[in-house]
Amino acid sequence: MKIKLQEWIIEADIAKLQAAMEAGVVSSEDVVAAYLERIHKYDIDINSILEINPEAIEIARALDNERKEKGSRGSLHGIPILLKDNIDTADKMHTSAGSVALAGSFAAKDSFVAAKLRSAGAVLLGKANMSEWSNFMSSSMPAGYSSRGGLVLNPYGPGNVFVSGSSSGPAAAIAANLAAASIGTETAGSIVGPASQHALVGIKPTVGLVSRTGVIPISVSQDTPGPIAKTVTDAAIILGALTGVDDKDEATFSSEKHAFTDYTPFLDKNFIRQARIGIPRHYYNHLDAERLSIMEAAIQTLKNEGATIIDPVTLYVEEQNWNNNVICYEFKKGLNAYLSQVDDSVPIHSLQELIIMKAMLKSHYNMGKTH
Repeated sequence: MKIKLQEWIIEADIAKLQAAMEAGVVSSEDVVAAYLERIHKYDIDINSILEINPEAIEIARALDNERKEKGSRGSLHGIPILLKDNIDTADKMHTSAGSVALAGSFAAKDSFVAAKLRSAGAVLLGKANMSEWSNFMSSSMPAGYSSRGGLVLNPYGPGNVFVSGSSSGPAAAIAANLAAASIGTETAGSIVGPASQHALVGIKPTVGLVSRTGVIPISVSQDTPGPIAKTVTDAAIILGALTGVDDKDEATFSSEKHAFTDYTPFLDKNFIRQARIGIPRHYYNHLDAERLSIMEAAIQTLKNEGATIIDPVTLYVEEQNWNNNVICYEFKKGLNAYLSQVDDSVPIHSLQELIIMKAMLKSHYNMGKTH
């Protein structure tokens, strides 16, 4: 059976890719090559990828040989996955949080997440662009912009449709079919926001379900990595591969005996009949008539499927002003801890040194504008 790979791969989910590889219709090497071709052809318009793993083809070829000799490791064997650029990988890819300050930084070790993906047989295809420092360095920086990679654009309307939170690159890339799925990170909306804006499925796991070791931090009380995928099933497959207790992240201790390595058995569409779903009308106040009609149609669909709808519900957060004091303290401590262990070849090893560098670059830029 011959297939036109560039057409076949569009919107292909993990099950379709895995079935084709298991049947010998395509190889992981074929799939990786097809995604790389799409990246070179289309990413120029959306700027979602910072760099490609130069070993991706070689890794895919090795996994193909392993499949022939020993069989598949599971659902992610040979599947190309992108990682947000704040997730450490101990290979020939940088980890920079989108910042020119870390543009030359190579991690000494895999993050817990990267190690779990490699163990599951995934091909780490590359690093995705993001809002620099997860958009926690400036109140005026556009969403999706980084000094290292420029501005991420939404493939559904480049320059016109919003990209949302800092995992914009991981979302835009999957919306454009540049990989099978991606891993983002979220403190407050940076997975679910971009997933929503790109018509994808994003999961922010409960903090502690997935380790943050090797992830450039903002808030130890809120940060977590999580999957961004085309389907709920794909997101569930990836989530199961990421869980595990990590002695370097105390938050994961609470997940012991509560986490699963396979969440697909919980994908029961009939469970909706047991669900109670609250409608927080407070958050619909800004919607125009067209968007509100979409929400009302979705609510009606849930009713038709048997869900119990509680409309409206009032949430505690509606009455509170956002206060980021705790996050600011956590950011300083966490980032200092991360920067302190980067290689000596990197010019910054603390938040203070980063602030000084940014001030110097800004001064140099302003001086250039006056001449």
